[in-house]
Amino acid sequence: METHTLSVLVEDKPGVLARVSGLFSRRSFNIISLAVGQTEQPGVSRMTIVVSVDDFPLEQVTKQLNKLVNVIKIVELEPAASVQRELLLVKVRADAGVRSQVLEAVALFRAKVVDVAPEALTIEATGTMDKLNALLRILEPYGIREMVQSGMVAVGRGPRSITASAVR
Repeated sequence: METHTLSVLVEDKPGVLARVSGLFSRRSFNIISLAVGQTEQPGVSRMTIVVSVDDFPLEQVTKQLNKLVNVIKIVELEPAASVQRELLLVKVRADAGVRSQVLEAVALFRAKVVDVAPEALTIEATGTMDKLNALLRILEPYGIREMVQSGMVAVGRGPRSITASAVR
């Protein structure tokens, strides 16, 4: 199975997220990542959904998504034609003995320290899933105390906007 990234414009109304995610659930598709947020258009939200499916069933799901009343537009975002990022917050053990080594790793990945405690550092990093996984592999030997990762957000490259042409 391969992963596909869908950018879905929806009306910003209660229950829309449940209906969209329910459609994937009923088809037994695994949602790998789901991020929802407002767009530049009032009353319109964008869902960025990364799903693991075969090509043929994905077409069926997008057709069914289009039938939902609150769905405005669906676009599949190809990795080469879009900018895709995730956010990672990770708390790492970093006492005085290893703090400088952790800070070097943070600098190497262009991440930043957002909280400092005597025994730990909280690091913020953004990037592709591969970059964040590489950072985690480097930080793991120091001891990851806690971490949280957002879902992927993505937007197509270039000047065109899917929102401007899609709003009813």
